[in-house]
Amino acid sequence: MASGAWDESPPRPAAASPSSLEATTDVDLLKRVWRNEKESPEILRFESELVHRAREQIQLLEETVEEFRENSVDDLVVSLYQMDLDRTLYLLRSYLRIRLQKIEKYMIHIAKTNLWNLLSEQEQKFAKRCTDIMEKHLEQSVLSRLPYGYQSILKQSISSEEDDMVPEPQVDTFVFCKAKCDIGAIQLDDTGGEILDLVADDLYVLRYKSIKGLVESGQIDLV
Repeated sequence: MASGAWDESPPRPAAASPSSLEATTDVDLLKRVWRNEKESPEILRFESELVHRAREQIQLLEETVEEFRENSVDDLVVSLYQMDLDRTLYLLRSYLRIRLQKIEKYMIHIAKTNLWNLLSEQEQKFAKRCTDIMEKHLEQSVLSRLPYGYQSILKQSISSEEDDMVPEPQVDTFVFCKAKCDIGAIQLDDTGGEILDLVADDLYVLRYKSIKGLVESGQIDLV
């Protein structure tokens, strides 16, 4: 990641940034992970280092805008810095909100799969608290009143072989995606009957599960 894009010196407004550097700034990285999280049906790895840098940049921008206003700096300059601040705040808040919504929807599924390891420590605490509250509420309001064999929050009945009451992300859903580099042939189905060559910057509509690994490795972006 381009951590050098955000340093301790006063930030420059986006309008002054050279277009050749746009793809290397932390704001663009934040926009990328926000878009991937937004379009992915399941939760992705929490970008802790990027979020940490974003929070530092937001604090720096807030201090800079306040200082400029106190010193009566030109309103146009202040507005450019404020635009940068608002954009970064929006991306960060939306990114975190989307993740919390996925955790609330799929908390049990996440807790019993490897997706649990993709959460931040705070998100894990949130997921556990939500699960405890939901289990207690269902036990008191519904499950305790049902006949024996139907009192599980995971299964419809004791005869169910799987946890058929647990919502799961629909990884079969189609997503728009774009390869960041020439990837070559990938297998789109379990039988190997569908093969596709992925070319850099071409737009594709594919099932998420067939490109999941490429999204996680950063070779494909969702759009």
